[in-house]
Amino acid sequence: MNDWQGKDGQMTKTIKGISAPLPLANVDTDVIMPKRFLITITREGLADGTFADLRFDNEGARRPDFILNKAPWTQANILVVGDNFGCGSSREHAVWGMRQLGIDACIGTSFAGIFYDNARKNGLALPIVSHQTRDLLLRFADDDNGAEIEIDLINRTITAGDIDAPFEMDPATQTALIRGRDDTLDSLEHAGAIREYEAGLKSKMRVSVIK
Repeated sequence: MNDWQGKDGQMTKTIKGISAPLPLANVDTDVIMPKRFLITITREGLADGTFADLRFDNEGARRPDFILNKAPWTQANILVVGDNFGCGSSREHAVWGMRQLGIDACIGTSFAGIFYDNARKNGLALPIVSHQTRDLLLRFADDDNGAEIEIDLINRTITAGDIDAPFEMDPATQTALIRGRDDTLDSLEHAGAIREYEAGLKSKMRVSVIK
């Protein structure tokens, strides 16, 4: 769940919800979104493919031991993940599928660069924490009562029970998530300046040709 909350006259963007532990290291994009689900040219219908080989067996039945198939984690919208999450290919489908599955954030110690950029473009928050904090959050999330985590994107802090920890996030990603923007919207915002710059280039080119 994403909320705008008033605080001392300011707006604070938060992500709050049930957290699920997924401590596997080096989870690549083929695990997140197996290649057999990449047959679509749109972003629709990818939720079923997300973590498909972890969630389902060869017959398509749900694996009862996988965390997201067990209550209360079936309702989780925040994952606490292992090191180097999102490594592998550059496929954006992995992020699209996670968002369609209802995942708003993954908290971890490190993320693959291309996956991180794809996440920023699609509103998936990836707070980066220390190994100590991540391990504390893994234990916190492993609670069958449905432990909730709150991520404050403005102040870059995570609150989970008695845990109150900072996280890293570059300013550009932080701003994109808070404003709910992507590269296309940013470009449109500066459309006037872009057209003016292009017109100036064309003018310079004409002058150069005349000379």
